[in-house]
Amino acid sequence: MMDANEREVYRAAIHGDREAFEMIIRTQSRSMFAIAYGILQNREEAEDAVQDALVKAWKSRWRVRDPAKFPAWLCMIARHRARDVFRKLRPVPVPAEIESVVSDPSDLSSLDQQLHSALAALPELHRAALSLRYFEEMDYATIENRLGLTNGSLRGILGRALASLRKQLKPALASEQP
Repeated sequence: MMDANEREVYRAAIHGDREAFEMIIRTQSRSMFAIAYGILQNREEAEDAVQDALVKAWKSRWRVRDPAKFPAWLCMIARHRARDVFRKLRPVPVPAEIESVVSDPSDLSSLDQQLHSALAALPELHRAALSLRYFEEMDYATIENRLGLTNGSLRGILGRALASLRKQLKPALASEQP
């Protein structure tokens, strides 16, 4: 729940107070980054998406009528901006002949690569919820507020996402054990 001071900061930002908006950026940018990174799986692209989202938020802040909804609104803008970037970056299929000639050496271990692939295969909302819960270590109430979810839907999303990861990584984890 948002306290009166937070509500006043959000209200001031909505009405054009730059200092209030900068305070919000300091408190909200990590969760916005976690959402963007969950979608893009690339640090630089996620940082750019968050920056673009913040610029857009400043320009259209007047649209938010309820200050309590400002954090969820910011996260929604970050999610939409990251989706737009993802669509533009979607790789063009490479013919098999070229792919076999070009090799992409990676510093990641096999298990890390499989984890990265398993995360990328999850639906966007599942990746965002996992990122906020396990990488940003946010509590359920904060995640619910940021993503605009109920407690039950968040728990269901996290449960399905973890079950999917377990299923996809089971062979890799079994081969890692002595």
